[in-house]
Amino acid sequence: MRELELLAPARNADIGIAAIDCGADAVYIAGPEFGARQNAGNRMEDIRRLCDYAHRFGARIFLTLNTILFDTELPAAEKLLKQAAEAGVDAVIVQDLAVFALRQAQGFPPLHASTQCAIRTPEQARFYEALGATRLVLERQLSLEQIRAIRRVVSCELEFFVHGALCVCYSGQCYMSEAIEGRSANRGACIQACRSLYDLVDGNGKVLVKDKALLSLKDYNLLSRLEELADRGVCSFKIEGRLKNISYVRNVVRAYSSAMDGLVAKHPDRYRRASFGKAEGGFTPDPGKTFNRGYTELFLDGKRGKWSSMDTPKSVGQPVGTVSMISTGDPRGGAGRDPGAIRRPAFAPEIMQVQVSLDNPAIYLKNGDGFSFVSRDHNNIIGFRADTCRGAKIIARNVPELYVGARLYRNLDTAFEKEMETNLPERRIPVGVNISVSSEGPDNYRIQVSAESQDGRIVEFSPEGGSQKASNTERIKAMFGSQIGKNTGIYSFELKGLDIRTKDGSLPFITASALNGIRRELAERLDGMPCRAIPMGGPVSSETGSVKVPGEITYKANVANGTAERIWRKYGAEKVEKAFELSHRKDAELMRSKYCIRHELGICLKDSGPVSTAGTAR
Repeated sequence: MRELELLAPARNADIGIAAIDCGADAVYIAGPEFGARQNAGNRMEDIRRLCDYAHRFGARIFLTLNTILFDTELPAAEKLLKQAAEAGVDAVIVQDLAVFALRQAQGFPPLHASTQCAIRTPEQARFYEALGATRLVLERQLSLEQIRAIRRVVSCELEFFVHGALCVCYSGQCYMSEAIEGRSANRGACIQACRSLYDLVDGNGKVLVKDKALLSLKDYNLLSRLEELADRGVCSFKIEGRLKNISYVRNVVRAYSSAMDGLVAKHPDRYRRASFGKAEGGFTPDPGKTFNRGYTELFLDGKRGKWSSMDTPKSVGQPVGTVSMISTGDPRGGAGRDPGAIRRPAFAPEIMQVQVSLDNPAIYLKNGDGFSFVSRDHNNIIGFRADTCRGAKIIARNVPELYVGARLYRNLDTAFEKEMETNLPERRIPVGVNISVSSEGPDNYRIQVSAESQDGRIVEFSPEGGSQKASNTERIKAMFGSQIGKNTGIYSFELKGLDIRTKDGSLPFITASALNGIRRELAERLDGMPCRAIPMGGPVSSETGSVKVPGEITYKANVANGTAERIWRKYGAEKVEKAFELSHRKDAELMRSKYCIRHELGICLKDSGPVSTAGTAR
């Protein structure tokens, strides 16, 4: 039996709690410093609060300590590890090798090798396992077969991203931000240069493409590929998004949790979820309604495809139809006209009526919806909010450059957002209850209650049975089932059995409030016992002699402190180059990727034969 974990992002503790409620088995979150998203830091008090909540369901909290560290920062990193252990953090996600040395102190949480380590070969995987990593977060640009190859050579857990934003380059090995602005992606300060607009210029100076996000990729979506990933050995399915808002996290987590429940139901003898309780009810998730740049499965099948979102690095939304007519003026009357494109002076907030030819008659536009369209020159995405929607007509203000024939997309569905705010799922742990009723003498009843939660906690006690015989036994039987079988707190109770051991088959007269009291006492007693969490992957023994590393370690290893350098030398490296952030090597390769701009544009030499000139982005 193998546990499958849905790992959700959290910008803060409240979003982490929302992720748990929607079905996440684990949450990753940054502490006050050293996280690879500088704007997503949290106080340790909030981390503790999130841990306390998650642990009620046997869910886990992982702290991100995944920047490279300078020598002067190692004492602060060690202090953070101690605080993480005290707060109840279950594991720490790390990039810098020095943290593996720091963890040798007793009581520190297990370490997971971050995706920033760019683990994409069996040799790299074995190295990090030998260091003591209990889990490897694999590089995103891997195929199923590459994942299988890594699984064959390591025994530690494997984690893989399944949803969210994609860096164009190998994680941890992009130095563009540092080279351009002196802001290191490996230090959590990436300027997201891959989302900027560029010109593509050939060797003769001819502009082939102008003002396009040439390096921007679509977002990952492997919702339909979870079974294949599990079959290749992945145990943790990770959602990207520590800067995303709460509605994004709720929607995506709910969708993937439902898919994982389906996978477990399909193979109950092979898989189970890594935490307890199931999110029931609430809104129906739809990842298409949440921020995305279009979706891709990237290199999962080992083939290069169309991965770019170069028309826009932003979220366009779901297509709703085509603009068929535009008119201006009072929406209560007046003949419509088609001016082609409306150019509004900045001082005149013009009212516009936009008629849309809907792709599907079932599409329902709502007041306040957000829309976007591609500009006439195809270089910009322009968005606007609707004041009022009447059928297929949108009434709005301040919509520059909208034109007839524009494809219209909805990037904010107000009804869906409201549904996610008001109709939330409720996560509860199933508890089976058995009740035995016996009599110790005439009209002297004894009740014994035994309950077991999904995670194996057992509660037993004997409430007062009373001495009054019920005049209607069947009615009392029904009351036992209806009153015990209710939800209380985080528990979903179900009466599994009512064993009547009285000589005459009678039951005591008992009120509904008394039965409710039994159920509440069960909940209180279960709350007083820690959830019996499923153990995570245990420590992996180091095998220094069996791991080979290159004799020369380049700047791509991101060695920023003396401790990390000594570890590489311990494993056999003779030369260790300093991180790019320290050396700023002039000939450094700033980016490496499986992505090919030429392939995306249909001018790849391998795809279509030789072309006359080479192209460069600027």
